[in-house]
Amino acid sequence: MSNDGNMTRRTILAAPIAASLISTSACAQESRTAPASNSTSLVAYFTRSGNTRVIAETLQRTLDAAIFEIQPAQPYPADYEENVEQARQERDRDYEPPLAKVVPDFATFDTVFLGFPIWGETAPPVIRSFLSAHDLSGKTLRPFITHGGYGPGSSLDVLGDRAAGAAIVAPFILEADQERRTMNQVRGWLDENQLR
Repeated sequence: MSNDGNMTRRTILAAPIAASLISTSACAQESRTAPASNSTSLVAYFTRSGNTRVIAETLQRTLDAAIFEIQPAQPYPADYEENVEQARQERDRDYEPPLAKVVPDFATFDTVFLGFPIWGETAPPVIRSFLSAHDLSGKTLRPFITHGGYGPGSSLDVLGDRAAGAAIVAPFILEADQERRTMNQVRGWLDENQLR
């Protein structure tokens, strides 16, 4: 069979998978932009590779919580090395990039699960922006943190400084690698804390 024939066969076989992924992505995007109106718990998260999103969506489904994806107004570069350099410069200047949007009716939430990856041994600059834009006074803050092997760094100090009025509980910290392992560990953490 010619290369053209193989390409056509691959295209035909891949079409149902692509359609499924597009549909799943559209549903996920809707859930990230439309927080549930009856929940007193919010899952707010920032992700680059998707590991933190896995935890956020597991929490949202398990707790029937509202969900909100934290995004900067100007997206970070897609190129990993450019992203790292920009984040380093923002961290070093203590820069808070503008947010694409803030959480509607933030005052109605009692508990905020806040998720993010570790960048440059601390919380990403956009997390500082999120904390500055939302008053966490009197709320319970439950961090969940992903990292590639170096732990949480100084991220807990950032939370303590920027969410001064919140009751910050011990974080869930995960060296993220596999989706299934991530979901199982999150559920175990929820069970240990009697949250489901």
